[in-house]
Amino acid sequence: MNNSIQMDQLTLGVCYYPEHWPEELWEDDFRRMRDMNISVIRMAEFSWAMLEPVEGTFEFQFFNKVMDLAHKYGIKVILGTPTATPPAWLTHKYPEVLNANAEGVLYRHGMRRHYNYSSPKYRELCTRIVTNMVQAYKDHPALIGWQIDNELNCEINVFYAEADHIAFREWLKERYGSLDSLNKAWGTVFWSQTYSDWEQVFLTRPTTADSPNPHLALDEKRFISANAISFAKVQSDIIRAFAPRHWITHNGTFGHLDSHELTDKHLDFFSYDSYPQFSTISPSTEDHPLLDRAWSMNLSNTRSISPNFCVMEQQSGPGGWVNRIDMGTPRPGQIRLWSYQSVLHGTDLLVYFRWRTATFGTEMYWHGINDYHNQPNRRVREVAQVGEEFSKVGSLIAGTVYQAEIAIMQDYDNTWDGELDKWHGPLQWQSVRSWYKQLQYKHIPADLITLRAENLLEDLLKYKVIVYPHAAIMTDETAALLTEYVEAGGKLILGARTGYKDPNGHCYMRPFPGPVAELCGITIEDFTLIKGIIAPAELSWKGKGVLSPGTAAVGFNEVISVVSKDVEVMAEYASEYYSGKPALTRRAVGQGEVWYYGAAFNEPVVDAVIEEIQLKSPVDEWLTAPAEVEAGIRALNGASYLFLLNYSNKPAQLEFKKTAADLLTGDRLEGTFDMPPYGVLIIDTSAVG
Repeated sequence: MNNSIQMDQLTLGVCYYPEHWPEELWEDDFRRMRDMNISVIRMAEFSWAMLEPVEGTFEFQFFNKVMDLAHKYGIKVILGTPTATPPAWLTHKYPEVLNANAEGVLYRHGMRRHYNYSSPKYRELCTRIVTNMVQAYKDHPALIGWQIDNELNCEINVFYAEADHIAFREWLKERYGSLDSLNKAWGTVFWSQTYSDWEQVFLTRPTTADSPNPHLALDEKRFISANAISFAKVQSDIIRAFAPRHWITHNGTFGHLDSHELTDKHLDFFSYDSYPQFSTISPSTEDHPLLDRAWSMNLSNTRSISPNFCVMEQQSGPGGWVNRIDMGTPRPGQIRLWSYQSVLHGTDLLVYFRWRTATFGTEMYWHGINDYHNQPNRRVREVAQVGEEFSKVGSLIAGTVYQAEIAIMQDYDNTWDGELDKWHGPLQWQSVRSWYKQLQYKHIPADLITLRAENLLEDLLKYKVIVYPHAAIMTDETAALLTEYVEAGGKLILGARTGYKDPNGHCYMRPFPGPVAELCGITIEDFTLIKGIIAPAELSWKGKGVLSPGTAAVGFNEVISVVSKDVEVMAEYASEYYSGKPALTRRAVGQGEVWYYGAAFNEPVVDAVIEEIQLKSPVDEWLTAPAEVEAGIRALNGASYLFLLNYSNKPAQLEFKKTAADLLTGDRLEGTFDMPPYGVLIIDTSAVG
């Protein structure tokens, strides 16, 4: 299933909140939008109290008037269903719709996303407002599509209201059929946790040492995802019934939600909210070249859901709430850079957040294109430049898709299980970050993909290399699929803690790495978590690649025992009591090969493996670029466009070995070229000579 947005032209939009402004501003707003080549607005996603000011009374004239004016200026409209912000009359009269924390304390009115998906009353009221809203607006000529709710599971992604416990029990009954099956799946014989009545079963609640049953905790996350998807289905079914010519999307991605399943079942394509500056405000983001460029990894994940997608909110100014998420102002050029970062990774409809900064409310410091004063500023000029460029090259780029021959693979079960399990969860972020980062610096485009039960061999064979670093939960079926991939010519790279758990999160009573032990031709004879005084061992490289002296095997150290004679030891441990033992192996299987590393990947190890398997950048033959520049290609049916994005605040020197031209400016590119700070180049690779 493709699940891509269908656009003939790169299109620029903006989030618009007419309810925040006097009506006399609207027409000037739309006129200026058109001058900037902004042709789409999203609105109404937080407007339930306006649409239904008192229970059962609906007022749709306001947004009809706005859409009429937008239509006059040739501006298309995306409407958001307003269910992320229930009005005060609703939460006051029906407190059972509210979400609660693990202690059962209700989250009260005054924020957003304070409801629970399980409340029958909330679903009833959502059904009513969405039905009336769709029927009221479905025939408006400006309307092109619908956004369901807003950012499902944002702010909070756990739910502990009474209705959630009840719904959880019903979900478990359907999943397991009996308490005996549930008790077996959760291992409740341990610590006398056995359930003898369904009424005894709850979502995780406060426990001693804050340590819930890990198998319950995994099912809780599966339930939350399924419950959110069923909540979205209520709305998508209404829109399909009454407005079948409109497309449906949702904007994410957030925790405990299978966005792939949501999209496959209920959306036409997925949308993403892109705020690269989030990558720059954490104390742990000390590696300057990664920072906002790290956001490309999030966009790559979105691309695995919809190869071509919408960015429903693109950062266009400094961000912040009154009490948190305080971000500085983007430097000149960064808004344009981030816009093309989104486009490179598959965005064909780019919607900025927001048109004008709110003068009140929690987000009055979350700045939009226009400041409070509504006078011209450099952000307006920068967005106008993007609009002009979209009008010039947008018909060429739209519909092309990101090109990658290597994929970093993940799956929801291991992600969710790893949130609680400190024996494999932290390894995933370490390895994925290191692989993505080093591939980026070497200008080797990569996809971030999610393995699902529906995947077939042909889905994996799109890639010459797949890195699946720490799949603790592994089935024999998955192992068989991975074996087929390797036999057919793929290179598979695995990491520590692979294959030791079943889908319930139980540890297998079989040698590590469980289902893939035979494929890898190894077992694990010893292991240790690396933490505190337990030091990582140093590594000695045995292959042709070069490993930096003193490189350590981080996170976890597994001592590998070679079982099959055709296994090649690529690295050994060089210190600790297991010095001289294998740390990294490679085995040829069929036409491909499988690698197994008994630790989490860090940058030096990734570099050595990349060198060993001879991964090359697709632009190496005709371009040399520094690590600060991201390179990626969008292509389709013979058309191919190279994006070069400079994330540095300094010029980046490029060396063109062949002559090229920048689509955005028409400039001829040959020899040495100084790319400006935060600069963007798009090159038609078919015209390189």
